[in-house]
Amino acid sequence: MGRITSGGGMLQSYKGIWPKLGQDVFIAPGAQIIGDVEIGSGSSIWFNCVLRGDVNKIRIGRNTNIQDGSVVHVESGGAATIIGDDVLIGHMALVHGTVLEDQAFVGMGAVTMDGCCIEGQGMLAAGALLTPGKRIKTAELWAGRPAKLIRTLRPEELAGLAKGTSHYAQMAQTYLTEYSDR
Repeated sequence: MGRITSGGGMLQSYKGIWPKLGQDVFIAPGAQIIGDVEIGSGSSIWFNCVLRGDVNKIRIGRNTNIQDGSVVHVESGGAATIIGDDVLIGHMALVHGTVLEDQAFVGMGAVTMDGCCIEGQGMLAAGALLTPGKRIKTAELWAGRPAKLIRTLRPEELAGLAKGTSHYAQMAQTYLTEYSDR
């Protein structure tokens, strides 16, 4: 049987290992966090996400948000999923056996596959498919299926990503307050 979080989401153990949450983490109703998953303070996992740390580990830093309907999983052959601080993962994304460094961005409906890395301030566009082992470097924008380098992000675009992280962190705290008042 699982445990309901203060935000309304569900924690499930796998082989006796329970997810670990930092302070002020918001797990929305419908979200399922399973097994060897650690989520840093101020992060948010939105409605109907699945984070499944069963055959490897998932680590998520501070003030990161994983938006509605996204799936985060791991590879049993060795690729854990490591997500840094201040990362934005858009709605319905699939992140699998990937490293997302601090301030990385994964767009809505995008897919990352085993052994990929998105460096800090790197961006995978909405709907893109990052095939196994690819690396997006700092401030690069990749798009397409399969994803390819399109261009370097402009300073104002990088600033917009930081605003998005801050916005979701604030919204998560509002939701936590709403749910704790019930």
